[in-house]
Amino acid sequence: MRALVIIALGSALGGVARYWVSGLVAARIGETFPWGTLVVNVSGSALIGVLAAWADSARVGLPPEARQFLMVGVLGGYTTFSSFSLQTLRLLQDGDGWRA
Repeated sequence: MRALVIIALGSALGGVARYWVSGLVAARIGETFPWGTLVVNVSGSALIGVLAAWADSARVGLPPEARQFLMVGVLGGYTTFSSFSLQTLRLLQDGDGWRA
């Protein structure tokens, strides 16, 4: 049960961060293409890779709870694939298959 709470709290923070970053990118670049989703997914995936390599380092010894919170919770909520899927579907429905 403790792991579930840790992951849920991290996911809530990651979801808020995704909303904020995606909105910031859209406001600066525009919404003709889902740039916010692209930036979030690329940056989040890179952070997951860096954190996984760092956490596996013998010198770090990141506790399992910290891994669950950061990698599964925060970064999992940040990079959720559902937004990408929804935006791809909307582009296809609007006849923008080449951008989808």
